[in-house]
Amino acid sequence: MKTITNAGILLAAVLLVNTGCKKSTVTTGNNNGGNTGGTGGGGGVAITDSIYNPVDPAVAASIGFFLNDWKTKTFAAPGVVAGTAATAAATDSLKINVNNVITKVPVSVYGNNANTWMGQVVTQPSLVSYLQDLSPNIIRAPAGSVSDIYFWNGTSTAQAPADAPANLLDGNTGAGSAAGYWYGGNTASWTLSLNNYYNLLSQTNSKGIITVNYGYARYGTSANPVAAAAHLAADWVRYDNGRTKFWEIGNETYGSWEAGYRIDVSQNKDGQPDIITGALYGKHVKVFADSMRAAAQQVGATIYIGATLYQETPASWEAATVKTWNDGVFAQAGNAPDFYIVHNYYTPYQTNSPVTEILNTATSVTANMISYVQAQQTAAGITQKPIALTEWNIQATGAKQNVSYIAGIHAAKTLGAIIKNKFGEASRWDLANGWSNGDDHGLFNSGDEPGATQWNPRPAFYYLYYFQQFFGDRMVVDTLKASNSDLTTYSSTFSSGQAGTVIVNSGTSAHTLTIDFQHFPAGSKYYWYTLTGGTDNPPFSGQVYVNGTGPSTATGGPLTYASLKGYSAALTGTIKISVPALSVIYLVAEKK
Repeated sequence: MKTITNAGILLAAVLLVNTGCKKSTVTTGNNNGGNTGGTGGGGGVAITDSIYNPVDPAVAASIGFFLNDWKTKTFAAPGVVAGTAATAAATDSLKINVNNVITKVPVSVYGNNANTWMGQVVTQPSLVSYLQDLSPNIIRAPAGSVSDIYFWNGTSTAQAPADAPANLLDGNTGAGSAAGYWYGGNTASWTLSLNNYYNLLSQTNSKGIITVNYGYARYGTSANPVAAAAHLAADWVRYDNGRTKFWEIGNETYGSWEAGYRIDVSQNKDGQPDIITGALYGKHVKVFADSMRAAAQQVGATIYIGATLYQETPASWEAATVKTWNDGVFAQAGNAPDFYIVHNYYTPYQTNSPVTEILNTATSVTANMISYVQAQQTAAGITQKPIALTEWNIQATGAKQNVSYIAGIHAAKTLGAIIKNKFGEASRWDLANGWSNGDDHGLFNSGDEPGATQWNPRPAFYYLYYFQQFFGDRMVVDTLKASNSDLTTYSSTFSSGQAGTVIVNSGTSAHTLTIDFQHFPAGSKYYWYTLTGGTDNPPFSGQVYVNGTGPSTATGGPLTYASLKGYSAALTGTIKISVPALSVIYLVAEKK
């Protein structure tokens, strides 16, 4: 949209310009509206081609079948209070081209991770209610690295198969210790049984993504441990009976922390080496895939099978297994996998990372990751496959970064980057974990956080909740003319006609942003929520304020989030909105 200054004249006019099959609308606005406590506003004359005619691009190979479950989305306007005008001079401008579609948005990018130590959570109505509101759409199980020591059909009495050794080796030192297997049939209160995982999916209207036990193919002591592990996985597919489409073979199998990375060769009977390689894993993937697909065919189910890749260029200090992993997987697995899996914890491992370092990773790491994996596939001559980021978060430590509103800003900024870079699936790690003095990845307090009730949502919950409420089913192109690198924007449209944007301010200074929509039949008003942090534990506040309303407890945010009124202002031309320091704004404009 081209904006023409209007010296504050209040009028409204429509000019039809003969351009063949198109028309242009000239709308003149005054300077009213609101944001920052909330100031937003309109003003100026906006010349807008109001022909809304989006053209969906071809489905990206990196998304592929994950878009099969795409759904049209209808925006539900919140209850509102009037915003106040933004009066400062504009520092930045944003133009949103609603006809230029980047991608349809797969619902699978909003996923999260369950785990086996979060308890039988379907008995916790408050947590289930929060998850129903969050609507993750997809929940991964059984639990990261535990997946490689997990026997889905074991119970507290039947336990592991006879060919699972009592001890497993440490990947780094080679020292043996008790295996500590987990079982899907364990119904104790402190764990999550497999059946209750399925119940959780049902109660939250979510689908599953399941990681089968690959480690057993390595440490199993039978004559053919690969066949035994593949058969176990196939039996799970049969038991699942079509409830789950997406299956992963192993978890971070390249890592020395993973069961099966190093095995006791004196107990192995099929000639496997002591340390895993990508080539060996790739060879085994084909065995698993054959068995699991045969099982799916038996029960009349369609499944997609994923193989693990390393997510970035290995560092010089990485083990040879990591450095050669992807090449080995491609060489041996070929095109057997339906999709590829990566994990990323964005910030440097166990480092007391500052705010700027954390927030900068959201866009750079996401873009680099997809570029690297696609380039690796091309170099190997492999057909480009969908990419699933089945674990992501930050791993900063020492200042309660993980449970802070900064983690929430990072979550919103990363989620937008995931969609923009066309990942097919993404699951944040994880729903509930352990306080660990604030180094907790859990989206909810599992009951051990000082000053907070059990299942109290952490700040990141709010950033993810409002993202889904205010982000449509198509991401569209926007052009940000910025005064510096503080602002990041992600814009979208709803099939119900509305258009909007998510504005992330990663800087410590406020900005005033003008917003123009191109090719948009604008309605009479727009809505927004502004999320900011509290003053506790600076700069990593454990609180989030939504339109000025904060938590009633020491940490978290307002539990009235679902009924909390949004700001609203008249849409009479160019929107002008104030963006506070270290904030995220979720904004949607009505259609005519």
